[in-house]
Amino acid sequence: MTSTDLSNPDQQNDDLEHECEFSNGCDAIKLIITPRATDLGEFSVRRTLPNRQCKTVGPWIFFDHMGPAEFAAGSGINVRPHPHINLATVTYLFEGEILHRDSLGSLQTITPGDINLMVAGSGIVHSERERPELKQQPHRLHGLQLWLALPVEFEEIAPAFYHYPSAMIPATTVNEVPVRVLIGSAYGMTSPVKTYSETLYLEAELQPGQTLQLPDTEERALYLAKGTLQIKDQLIEEFNMVIFAAAKGVTIQAVSHCRIALIGGSAIGQRFIDWNFVSSRKDRIAQAKQDWQDGKFPKVVGDELEFIPLPKI
Repeated sequence: MTSTDLSNPDQQNDDLEHECEFSNGCDAIKLIITPRATDLGEFSVRRTLPNRQCKTVGPWIFFDHMGPAEFAAGSGINVRPHPHINLATVTYLFEGEILHRDSLGSLQTITPGDINLMVAGSGIVHSERERPELKQQPHRLHGLQLWLALPVEFEEIAPAFYHYPSAMIPATTVNEVPVRVLIGSAYGMTSPVKTYSETLYLEAELQPGQTLQLPDTEERALYLAKGTLQIKDQLIEEFNMVIFAAAKGVTIQAVSHCRIALIGGSAIGQRFIDWNFVSSRKDRIAQAKQDWQDGKFPKVVGDELEFIPLPKI
């Protein structure tokens, strides 16, 4: 998923950082980010990364919570082809499905619990729509949109597409809490999802009163997709993202039924973002913008007729 995908197809770089509120927490917490929901008509999106106080968490450079969206029959997601460079997108759904197509010829339906990893590398184009039979009936869509910045030495690798069905993602219980390790390693499990630097992404569901000690990594952030939880003496409300300090052995406790996403990994260094392009080099982004305007990117196989124009500055 991308900044153009389900958020706003025509947004410019100035709009990439949605409005957020910020507060400080206990000694284990560096920052608490409260995103403002942006109404896109049929559903809303909450963006926590990037923001003016925190650009990245490990290699993660973009984090959107979309929906839940309720679509009437005949409506739904219909995102035209658009490009990316020097990043990898991660799609993860709680409800609904998305039909992915790209310029490599990939055709994949994404369903809840799957991990879709699209590596843009030197350049890729994709579209996100829905199967016609799904659009013929009322349906819901709810999930997360994430981007990973690629390390400098991998920014220009050949584009690739990887799909990992839900059944391939390792799951366990920790202190009776169900946990899935979506990317990286934690709690004695390692996800099969390909990584390019130290990367962590896991989800867990806690019932009221349950506790979970979080795995340690260089940089970490917790997004509360549902419920209320407590970290030491700090109460964390639904839809907030907690950016952790360097403290180790942090334990969270659920106040209500909670669903969390924990992201992190090794620091990636400075990255520049403009529209759908992420790179360590501004000149590379400028070249990508010109190439898109000039029609030099490859076409999406099976979706060749439409595209999203480069936003006007």
